[in-house]
Amino acid sequence: MEDDELGREAVAGMDPIAPPPELDRSPAATPADEPAPPPDTPVPPGAFAALRHRNFQLFYAGQFLSLVGTWMQSTAQGWLVLNLTNSELLLGVVTAVASAPTVLFSLYAGALADRADKRRIIMAANAASLVLALLLAILTHTETITYPAVLAIAFALGTANAFEIPTRQSFFVELVGRDDLPNAIALNSAQFNATRIVGPAIAGWLIGTAGTAACFYANAASYLFVLAGLHAMRLPAFRRPERREGTLETIREGLAYIRSDRLSRTLVCLIAAFSVLGFPYVMLMPVFARDVLRVGAHGLGWLLAATGAGALAGGIALAAAGERIPRGRILLGASLGFCAAVFTFAGSRSFPLSLALLALVGFTMVLNNATVNALLQSTVPDHLRGRVMSVYVFMFVGTAPIGALQAGALSKALDAPSALQIGAAVLAVIVVAVAWRVPELVRAR
Repeated sequence: MEDDELGREAVAGMDPIAPPPELDRSPAATPADEPAPPPDTPVPPGAFAALRHRNFQLFYAGQFLSLVGTWMQSTAQGWLVLNLTNSELLLGVVTAVASAPTVLFSLYAGALADRADKRRIIMAANAASLVLALLLAILTHTETITYPAVLAIAFALGTANAFEIPTRQSFFVELVGRDDLPNAIALNSAQFNATRIVGPAIAGWLIGTAGTAACFYANAASYLFVLAGLHAMRLPAFRRPERREGTLETIREGLAYIRSDRLSRTLVCLIAAFSVLGFPYVMLMPVFARDVLRVGAHGLGWLLAATGAGALAGGIALAAAGERIPRGRILLGASLGFCAAVFTFAGSRSFPLSLALLALVGFTMVLNNATVNALLQSTVPDHLRGRVMSVYVFMFVGTAPIGALQAGALSKALDAPSALQIGAAVLAVIVVAVAWRVPELVRAR
């Protein structure tokens, strides 16, 4: 996640175009009511179909620079905290503090996204993130930064992300329409994982040559491209929904939809199961590098890079596949493939084999996550999109601490390989049970 991934940049040289037809954003709008924005450039459908749309071009270009900056800040912040505290535990506390606002505010943020102008919400969140990154840079540069200040900035940045992520997720359809929505999600996943490789590498070089603060300054600057791209977009005039329910009633309406729709309910529960039982492998990666494979910190970097490379390949493959393979089959195959890859990796004692298996883990993980996202967005009514995606984010991020606790407890009681294998085996049983009990998921296109 989030997983999560926003940015737009004004790209020079693009021909002016007319704005797309007005979208019906009233509460009565349904998937059938929404016209897809017409393609703006003659890019043939396929792996890059979503890039036919000028607004998505602006999104994608700025997104790349923004995500590189985000990964640079994430890497530099970890280095900063370790230098300030010399404590892995306190480093983990920073991560938990940054994630807490998503659990606290994401449902409200989804309700707000369905009632307010999405572009303005995203711009406000990115402007706040710019200020926070700049503040962290200045405090670090002047050597006045403290651990409590890092915690406060992490919480504030997490709050901005809690509003930005579900809003951005529900904003995609307004950029490309429903036909190109799965392709846009797949391209976004590919880009996210490409920057996960590039950003930390640049950060490592920059920390060694210019200092930690330089990474924070670079991230602050990257938000300027996001804001410029959002400002340059040509979108229909926002029309506020006519209904005026209270916030709690609005949230309840979104939750009621998920409870009443078996496919949506299954998808959000499935992503929660992955978050609890499958994705904790990332948390245990340092243990595998140090104690299981005995390759040290340098080997840890290679293990993480292998996962990122596989995830990048998965995003590209999913974008290229288009609609040729039913998404339900992709989801089932990727889910079982992920379980098998994690289970086998946990039993590996060969470093080269572990790298190959982690590439497969990254590949199947992206196929799974992006397909769940695309299926959910393709079925939800437009006036509930923000609230449903906020539940998706809540289940993805909110259950992650549970996964970390169970994996940590099993690792302490048994060992790290056993913890991963137990989680992967239980998750595989859940996937098979879901495929049997919810056949419409397997048939979904």
